[in-house]
Parts: sequence; C-alpha cells; structure tokens
Amino acid sequence: MLKTVHAFFMLIVFVKSTILFLVMLLVLRIMGKRQIGEMQPFELVITLVIAEVACIPMNDPYIPLYYGLVPIITLGALHLVLTLVTRKSVRARNLISGRSVTVIDKSGIRYDNLKKMNINTIDLLESVRAAGYPDFNTIAYAIFETNGKLCVIEKESNPVETKPAHLPITLFIDGTFNTSNMMLADVSKEKLEEIFKAEGYKNKKDILYADIRQDGLIYISPKHGEFFTKKVAVAEGAW
Repeated sequence: MLKTVHAFFMLIVFVKSTILFLVMLLVLRIMGKRQIGEMQPFELVITLVIAEVACIPMNDPYIPLYYGLVPIITLGALHLVLTLVTRKSVRARNLISGRSVTVIDKSGIRYDNLKKMNINTIDLLESVRAAGYPDFNTIAYAIFETNGKLCVIEKESNPVETKPAHLPITLFIDGTFNTSNMMLADVSKEKLEEIFKAEGYKNKKDILYADIRQDGLIYISPKHGEFFTKKVAVAEGAW
C-alpha cells in the first residue's frame, strides 16, 4: 500500500515537473534568446523568479500545479509588457533599465562614475582586459551598457605610439602602491610621489591609478582631473 502511494506521489511530481518545464521553456522562448550577460536588469530578475516559483509545486506533490503555472505565466506577461513599455518610451527605459555609464573618457578614468556603479579600479581593469584592451592609454572611451557589457572605443592615433609591445604593470591603484611591480620596474615610491607632486597632486589619495610600460611611459589617472603621462628610465627586459 505504502509503495503504491509513494509511486503515485512520484508520478504526480514527474507530471508536474514535466508540465512546469514545458511552460518555463515556452515563456523563456517568448522572452527571447539573449544570454544572461546580455539581459537587462528586469529580465534577469524575472528569469530568476520564474526558476524559484517553479520549484514550489515541483518538489511537493500536495501543492497544486497552478501555484507554479500562474506566477510563471504572469511573469512572462509582465516581461512582454515591460519590453513594450521600454521600447516605446525612453524615459521608462531609463527608469527600468538604467542608463549607460562612461567610466573612461578623454580625461582618463571617471572616478565619480565608478563610485556610482559601486565598482573599484581593479574591477574596471579586469573588465577592459577582458574586452581586449590591457592599456588604459589606448582607450578614448569605455562605457558600461545597461546589460553590464563594456563597450571600448580606441584613441584615434598612431598604433605604434599608443599600443604597448607588452602588458603594462600596475604601480598604484585605489590608494595602494604595488611594491612588487615597483621593484620590477625599478620605480620607487618617492619617485612616483615626486611625479604626482610635479603635476600638483601632493596627496597620493588624490590619485586613482598609475601603471608603467616597458618603454618607461607611466600613465597616471587622478580621481578628479585629466590623466597625464611621464617618461622614466626602466631596466631593459625587466618584464
């Protein structure tokens, strides 16, 4: 008897799981074929909630099937409505999905916009590297789109002058000296602080980022103000 009841419950779970899977598949197909990294914030939220509500009746044979079907269909309809609204109204799109944020422009790294996005310079450095741009000095603009992707626009200049032969190494980032890289490049804290002061930045806290290339070109971006460069002597073949 118990085996029969158990088998019946398992059959119910199987049928409910199958139905919920097909409904979720249909709803997500209607939502579109974009990958997770290409979703707008509201699309990601809807997708996560759909996955959560589907588990409620799927795991418990006593919970009616419609406890999962109704929320899934409702969320799918909500997605269609929001998509239509954001397509028709720029103001609604900015409110629901947010705005693109420029994190690098011709002045250098935009510290104020980094704070608005709640990301630090290390996050930015990793993002531009992942986009195929290891050198800040080759970037004219970098823009985080509302779906989280980074759009990078190169400077219009001679590639020989701006593109490094090797990867630049970080000397200073978010208020901290990278001592191992400074030893590698044979650049002391005193030398770097002297460069800061020569440009009017007496406090290192006013500097956001600094790196160096094999040709001795140092790129420095302050928190507020335009970036600047300085040429120093480095040991040949140090890195």
